Amino acid sequence: MTAKIDTMSPIRAREPEAQNNVTPAPPPGETPFANSTIKLQAEHLNFYYGDFQALHGISLKVKEKQITALIGPSGCGKSTFLRTINRISETIRHTRVEGHIRLDGADILKMDVTSLRRRVGMVFQRPNPFPKSIFENVAYGVRVNGLDKKTPLAETVEKSLKRAALWEEVKDKLHDSALALSGGQQQRLCIARALAVDPEVLLLDEPCSALDPIATAKIEDLLFALKSQCTIVIVTHNMQQAARTADDTGFFLLGKLIEFDRTEVMFRKPSEKQTEDYITGRFG
Repeated sequence: MTAKIDTMSPIRAREPEAQNNVTPAPPPGETPFANSTIKLQAEHLNFYYGDFQALHGISLKVKEKQITALIGPSGCGKSTFLRTINRISETIRHTRVEGHIRLDGADILKMDVTSLRRRVGMVFQRPNPFPKSIFENVAYGVRVNGLDKKTPLAETVEKSLKRAALWEEVKDKLHDSALALSGGQQQRLCIARALAVDPEVLLLDEPCSALDPIATAKIEDLLFALKSQCTIVIVTHNMQQAARTADDTGFFLLGKLIEFDRTEVMFRKPSEKQTEDYITGRFG
């Protein structure tokens, strides 16, 4: 019998849908993705650091303009998987990938890596603003990608800071050092920097692990606002955060994807005992 899970209490209530817009539950045996647009798809993905295999046959589908959370204990492969999506893993020597990751059906391993990273942005565990002004941090990727020729740079910077819910806090100090911002503000600045090139997918690797509860709440509210504009994949150790924010959740363990399902199903009635043990705190 599945144990009652205390982590369900923080799940944020979704706004009620109009009755004629409610998506019916899939028939027994039918995938919950049947009526959804798939943005990313991993197929039998294996990843190696030298002779060490870090990922074992990962297959999952990430739905467009929704939040997908990846949970699991440290060293289970979550961050490694995330970094394969925009090929940051290639910056590490002696790594090797087998299988496929598809973005809108196209194999990312065959894409131009610069174009891929423009389409798939990433925000890391600790805020990493450049030692430049707030304005120049946001403008950096826009300039590098030549996008400042299409839209006035100041307009792009303002729009990106507004999307990251930071504009009102920094609009009068755009030319001050980004390093003077608080930790939570720096993380939202890094999100603004990623958003400035208008990515289709945003990857976040433990974005709130170094933040206090107030800053964490702001980041979570931001994720809800952003998911109507891009597809979000977030790695988190925080069970409550996954329960609050994610539409779908995947549980990783020892480099394998143990279970992947709708978040409410995963937390209320997981199909695998290993998933239940992790969520209820029996291990990990």
